[in-house]
Amino acid sequence: MRYTHAMLAAALILFAPLAFGGDYQKGLNAYNSSDYATALAEWQPLAEAGDAGGQFGLGMMYGNGFGVDMDDAQAIKWYSLAAEQGHAQAQCNLAVMHQNGWGVPQSDAEAVRLYTLSAEQGIVEAMMALGRFYAMDFAPDYDPVQAYKWYSLAQLMGDLEAGPKGDELAADLSAEQVAQANAQVDQWSDKNARLIASKQ
Repeated sequence: MRYTHAMLAAALILFAPLAFGGDYQKGLNAYNSSDYATALAEWQPLAEAGDAGGQFGLGMMYGNGFGVDMDDAQAIKWYSLAAEQGHAQAQCNLAVMHQNGWGVPQSDAEAVRLYTLSAEQGIVEAMMALGRFYAMDFAPDYDPVQAYKWYSLAQLMGDLEAGPKGDELAADLSAEQVAQANAQVDQWSDKNARLIASKQ
C-alpha cells in the first residue's frame, strides 16, 4: 500500500471541494468507512465532470487499489487532471509516481517540478521531499540552501522530522547561506501566514 489510510483521509478532508458538498461529502464519508463502492459511485461523476477533488479521489483509489484494481495508468490520468487544476495534494502524489517510475518513466526533474508546485501551496510531504532531494550532495542538483529552506518551512508547518534535518544541514552552511535560506523562508511565510497559523 502506497499511502496510509489516515493520510488519505486527512488529505481528502483538506481538499474536499465545497461546491459539490453533498455528493462529495457522501463519497468522503463512504471512503473513510472503507465503503469504496459508494465512494467510487459518488466521485466518478464528479471527476468526469472536471471536479479536481473527485479526480484526486479517483487517483487515490486507483493508485492504492482501494475498491478498484490498482491501476497506475488510471491513477496518473486522474492525478494529472486534478494537478493541472492546481490541486496541491494531487501534484504531490503525482510527483511520487514520477519519482518512483510508477506508470510513467522515472523522472526526478518532473517529480521536483510537481513537488515544488505542491510545496508552494503548503503540502508538508512535498516540502520534505524537496529537502531530501536538494540535500543529496552526490546529486547534480545538490543545493543545500534550498534543502535548508524546505526543511525550515516543513518545520514551520509542523513536521517533527524537519527541524533535526535542517539543523544537520545548517552545520555545514556558511552564515551567508543560512541568511539566504532564511530570507526565502521569511518571504514564503509572509505570503502564507494564514496557512502557517492554521497548522499551529
